[in-house]
Amino acid sequence: MKKILFLFLLISFSSFSQEIALLKYNGGGDWYANPTSLPNLIRFCNANINTRIKDKPATVEPGSPDLLSYPFVHMTGHGNVVFSDNDIENLRNYMYGGGFLHIDDNYGMDQYIRKEIKKIFPNNNLTEIPANHPIFQKPYPFPNGLPKIHEHDGTRAQAFGIFVEGKLVLLYTYESDLGDGWEDEEVHNDTANARDKALKMGANIINYIFTN
Repeated sequence: MKKILFLFLLISFSSFSQEIALLKYNGGGDWYANPTSLPNLIRFCNANINTRIKDKPATVEPGSPDLLSYPFVHMTGHGNVVFSDNDIENLRNYMYGGGFLHIDDNYGMDQYIRKEIKKIFPNNNLTEIPANHPIFQKPYPFPNGLPKIHEHDGTRAQAFGIFVEGKLVLLYTYESDLGDGWEDEEVHNDTANARDKALKMGANIINYIFTN
């Protein structure tokens, strides 16, 4: 079954020519929190790392069969997240079949999303990703690991992952707010340096997906 899904994903990815998506989930959390972040990340990647991602990201629900059409799905928000049994099965099949889910805590999601991740992967623990992992190495080096874009409560930025057969399939970025750093400059008034770091880290994530 996994091999069939993987082959289906390969066909889908080539057919849809590097289209990525935002996850529209249930539970009351603001899945739509950063409307300019993915479009800005797409423009940065297409201009700087030779991707050909469609300018406008799609929106996909976790239980939809369309999920399998996207090599990269991004999830963000501040609040509650609830996955149905169908969502859980579909997300698990998606990642076991070669898909990649990036969850970016926009501050306030952590207590909810960890429970839902455990439902998807009951036998896998979130593992902190070391700074020497390839996702922090290229095309832009981050020798100290995940950059911190927004300060909330003084804790360090951390990147956690779920690995399937040695490959990272779920990335959870915590206490960083990458997505805020991808937004239009006037939204958060971040410094040019902070926005540059956020976009470069985002480009590393996209590069990892399309080259591994």
